[in-house]
Amino acid sequence: MKKTVEDVELKGRKVLLRADLNVPMSDGEITNDNRIVQALPTIQYVLDQGGRAILFSHLGKVKAEEDKKELTLQPVAESLTEKLGQQVVFVPHTRGEELEQAIDSLKDGEILLFENTRFEDLDGKKESGNDPELGKYWASLGDVFVNDAFGTAHRSHASNVGIGSNIETVSGYLMQKEIDFIGGAIDSPERPFVAILGGAKVSDKIGVIENVLSKADKVIIGGGMAYTFLKSQGKEIGKSLLEEDKVELAGSLLEKAGDKIVLPVDVVAADDFAEDAAHETVSVDEIPADKECLDIGEGSIKAFEEVLDGAKTVVWNGPMGVFEMEAFAKGTIGVCKAIAALDDATTIIGGGDSAAAAMDLGYADDFSHISTGGGASLEYLEGKELPGLTVIDDK
Repeated sequence: MKKTVEDVELKGRKVLLRADLNVPMSDGEITNDNRIVQALPTIQYVLDQGGRAILFSHLGKVKAEEDKKELTLQPVAESLTEKLGQQVVFVPHTRGEELEQAIDSLKDGEILLFENTRFEDLDGKKESGNDPELGKYWASLGDVFVNDAFGTAHRSHASNVGIGSNIETVSGYLMQKEIDFIGGAIDSPERPFVAILGGAKVSDKIGVIENVLSKADKVIIGGGMAYTFLKSQGKEIGKSLLEEDKVELAGSLLEKAGDKIVLPVDVVAADDFAEDAAHETVSVDEIPADKECLDIGEGSIKAFEEVLDGAKTVVWNGPMGVFEMEAFAKGTIGVCKAIAALDDATTIIGGGDSAAAAMDLGYADDFSHISTGGGASLEYLEGKELPGLTVIDDK
């Protein structure tokens, strides 16, 4: 069990709070504030407890001096001020006297946000390279560290591992939620436990497939990666996505898993990779050699619904087809609806494209948990140790 923000005294203390405020921006405007909204409960708790909140985050990748203008956290400070109903002091620096004085001037229940931690990457990748001096310096600015940024938990950066190695470290509510839901699903799921894996490449999900095969009762495989599995069964897959060097591996996984792996029974084959391409639904045994499969068919959706019927734990990571094109989104929508309709089940989306799909389709509220970290949730599902979690103190 990891220590949480509720396990430490915050009143009158300088509380370093690493949030994931890496929001999409366009021309200095925030285009989706979901990550800011997700960060609010922990921030509000710190303020309500009389902590002096020192908030920080990365934003994008800062590779050159000119990137700074587009990647400042100033708009985030303005958004937070509005959402919290109190002034968020913004300090446009990542270190130095101005930042230190602003922190010293904070009173109980006040908050400041300092500049994008990735600005430190311009001088030798000090943030993303976990420079020990930088981690020690940031740690010196506070009395306790609350890590609430699950999205970077799979990375060893100065702003998570660097600080956490030098100061008392606890998890925020968002981080704890990820530990409880994803960790709980993998380590002690209520059964039947069904994992649904989609997306483009087998190579991206090998570790996940192998880990969930040892834990889940059924593993449904769709999306582009399904065609490598179908190919390993000797089926014609036309011009569909294929990882030739993973065919043998896919075959061995099918052999090892027996009937635990469930593959599509029909697919949508198109003349071209285009929204307006002519297409037809065909059996996986009758895929035309000159066509490209871009979605699963109605038969597959029904087959997957039957597997999901009665499931008590479901983890979904990866779409069933090219869901960005309306013509090839039916499979992803069908699976999304089937999971959302489950009663009395813990349903989890492991970030990435499937999270985007559920939100775009309006089903976000029908899931128990949608992970905020694509890469981090994938590595967590693989059973890997995440540096940003490891550094949090145990109870």
